[in-house]
Amino acid sequence: MSGVIVTNPPKADLKDVDALAQYGVATVSEALGRTGLLGPEIRPVQQGVRVAGTAVTVLSWPGDNLMIHAAVEQCGEGDILVVTTTSPCTDGLFGELFATALKQRGVRGVVTGTGIRDTQELRDMGFAAWSRAVSSQGTVKATGGSVNVPIAIDGQGIRPGDVILADDDGVVVVPRQRARETALKAEAREAKEAATRAAFIEGQLGLDRYGLRDTLKRLGVEYRSYEECAGETS
Repeated sequence: MSGVIVTNPPKADLKDVDALAQYGVATVSEALGRTGLLGPEIRPVQQGVRVAGTAVTVLSWPGDNLMIHAAVEQCGEGDILVVTTTSPCTDGLFGELFATALKQRGVRGVVTGTGIRDTQELRDMGFAAWSRAVSSQGTVKATGGSVNVPIAIDGQGIRPGDVILADDDGVVVVPRQRARETALKAEAREAKEAATRAAFIEGQLGLDRYGLRDTLKRLGVEYRSYEECAGETS
């Protein structure tokens, strides 16, 4: 497999990236119209961490991390490294040494559709990571691939410079052209949820706040007493 290393691709403005970092993955995905999510198998190796950054993408051969080495040079302040392979792979392509090099360059984390290792070391050094698997299986450095090209993980397209937001609930991708718009929509959604939360604390039911009683009625759902139902089965 041959490939290309694209240098200096356009990126989302870090002000918009940091604005998105105020909100959870679920909120941002909803603001995008329930889109942008990677699959639920991409999980964090730590807990209680949320990061947002601009994507530096890597397309590698399975079991080969050569292109991650190439990608480190292309990474800078505010980036998140995003790795996938040409076919399924759960080998440990990424570990503590890569994280050390990336942290030095201001990279905020890694998201990979492959495996990861040295998870305790990553937690100890505070380098955030999301992966499909945890595996000690080593890799080689033998096959060409690409850096900063469009890739896909779990069917979700990711372009270099897109915003990657990740937390305990998973990972969402925000197209770089929609970063500011999505941050504003997420802010509005957060305000709406805060009002709903306050109403629930006061005792209001979701059935009433969301007008769901009419929905139940339209769907033919009935309220019946226990005595009525018990009489039918006696």
